[in-house]
Amino acid sequence: MTKNNRQQIKLSDAPKSIQLAVDLIQLLEENKIETQTAIEALEIVLNDFKKKRLSKITAIFKTATFRW
Repeated sequence: MTKNNRQQIKLSDAPKSIQLAVDLIQLLEENKIETQTAIEALEIVLNDFKKKRLSKITAIFKTATFRW
């Protein structure tokens, strides 16, 4: 695909995850956060959110009634 053939999509039409990623990149760049520091911080955030998701799934299974 050439540069001229690329479709332009408004950020407001992009998925929420893309919008958030753009906002985070902008925040990190505007505050001149070093790349390694940003990576380490994002890994911490990612792990935290994965744990929260796992906790929610576990809670659902604990309250669910299974009938075999």
